[in-house]
Amino acid sequence: MENIGQPNLISVIVPVYNEVESVAEMCHKIQSALKQSTYDYEIILVDDGSRDGSYAVEKDLAANNSEIALIRFNRNLGKAAALNEGFSAAKGEFIATIDADLQDDPEAIPQMADMLKTGEYDLISGWKQNRKDRFIKKNTSKIYNFFSRLMTGVKLHDMNNGLKVYKAEVVQSITVYGEMHRFIPVLAKINGFKSGEMKVRHFPRKYGKTKYGASRFYKGFLDLLTILFTMKFLKRPMHFFGLWGLIFVLLGFAAEVYLLILKYAFGDPFRNHIAMLLLGVLLIIFGMQFFSLGLISEMIIRQKYEK
Repeated sequence: MENIGQPNLISVIVPVYNEVESVAEMCHKIQSALKQSTYDYEIILVDDGSRDGSYAVEKDLAANNSEIALIRFNRNLGKAAALNEGFSAAKGEFIATIDADLQDDPEAIPQMADMLKTGEYDLISGWKQNRKDRFIKKNTSKIYNFFSRLMTGVKLHDMNNGLKVYKAEVVQSITVYGEMHRFIPVLAKINGFKSGEMKVRHFPRKYGKTKYGASRFYKGFLDLLTILFTMKFLKRPMHFFGLWGLIFVLLGFAAEVYLLILKYAFGDPFRNHIAMLLLGVLLIIFGMQFFSLGLISEMIIRQKYEK
């Protein structure tokens, strides 16, 4: 596929949510890093409904810097929505993403773009070295990344790193929603793109507190299950629903046949096995429902491809 976007331009997308102390400093760091490179650049600030004065700082930055554009949400919609909006607005051949909290190093962006120019990869993810996060966050992230690599086949050590650089066609081919931004490399793999990684510096948080709590871990697990289902069954949902429907129907049928044998071969009445009788009926009903879901899903997929 040919490159999409303005040649030699890097669009840097910065999601911002309550980062009033750091957003201006991050923009200056990005500008300094890219001015020293061979690339042209634009910075797209996506304010995700900040309520701490970040928006006023961002407006001033955009008004005084032609390279900076500003998008604002009236309420907090989440990082995935901010990235998706930034992807739509980006004009560059390469699209970079970086958080506004000053923990990632924007000097890595030109080097990551150079790696994409070799043609070996379609996106490059940063791999934090000597992480400056708290012990719990650092080690739970290792566990999360281990299982993500194991279950998705995407061999990245730091899949959820906010510092990434993409070819434009990658971000144009995917839609991120909910909290699926954690799995953009997996979504890219589904669309036939290849991910690489580069070791990058990591810094301690200079201002404020992290926006991520304990809930991100169970949400991440549920999102991982969603991604796995998408990878395996998006184009053939009947293979999933039909398999489980068949298993349930067969189990329910076997239970009912067993009860018939007990009654007519051994004289053991149904009333002695009410629980099994009901279980068999429920399994058959569940199986038929799974078949129905599979057929409906196949019809939806068929209509999509016909369009």
